[in-house]
Amino acid sequence: MNREIIDINDCTILLEEASTDNNLIDSCFFDEPVIAIAFYGAGDVGLKVKFEGKTKEFHHTKGMVLSFYADSKVEFEHHVSAQKPLECLVIATTIRNLDKLPNGEGQFLEKFLHQLVHPKDHYVEGPVFNMSPEMFLLVEQFFNNAYKGEIKMMFYKSHMAALLSHYFGQLASEESSKIDTSQLEKINLAQEILLSDMENPPSLTELAYKIGTNTNKLKKGFKAQFGVPVFKYLHNERLKKAYNLIKNDQKTIQEAAWAVGYDSLGSFSNAFEKKFGFRPSQA
Repeated sequence: MNREIIDINDCTILLEEASTDNNLIDSCFFDEPVIAIAFYGAGDVGLKVKFEGKTKEFHHTKGMVLSFYADSKVEFEHHVSAQKPLECLVIATTIRNLDKLPNGEGQFLEKFLHQLVHPKDHYVEGPVFNMSPEMFLLVEQFFNNAYKGEIKMMFYKSHMAALLSHYFGQLASEESSKIDTSQLEKINLAQEILLSDMENPPSLTELAYKIGTNTNKLKKGFKAQFGVPVFKYLHNERLKKAYNLIKNDQKTIQEAAWAVGYDSLGSFSNAFEKKFGFRPSQA
């Protein structure tokens, strides 16, 4: 078990590595309440977070980023085995140090991890997601550098800043892509309108008017919610409905094509084959 603790600018970096030929349980506690971000490297170790009789388990940690608030009553239990070694980097600070952080980290913590800055329990969990390739590479470099003394500290400072920049950048990107509740209701209404009359759907302008928004917000919100543009979604749903009409309702190909708004059997057959990989006659 290797554990290195580095204090930098009112933050603490904790580097933990462990491997074993058998099974090993490594428990970690914090002496005082912390706000922390844990970056799990290549080891894919098992993790249990325990407090007041509760347990949260993570079985696949390779590449995971876990943000949290924890006080001294929280136990972090790593389950290490020959197939699952431990490689974990934690960047931690305390609430009282937020205003002292030098690069605006305190401001970003307040903005993106508000629930951790204002905790309501012994353990509060923030966003959990997988690292980007850039973040993963930075974490690996923490564990594989050979610098010593002041050069090593310079390396840690620069890489900590870069890692946090990528982390907050990803949170900012996710934040900007969120749809507010009222807009989400409008987007879901747009979906209902499209599905209610696939044979004669409204134009994009008409659809935006019906739900009380403009076309730009409709296009952006619809793609964020359903993963495809408005009429690509409609196209896919029309073909899925046609497939069910042919396969399950025993409709003819022409009846199915008309039911979903196709006037040309040739266009319908080509679109059908492109989506499903076979002709309507083979459904």
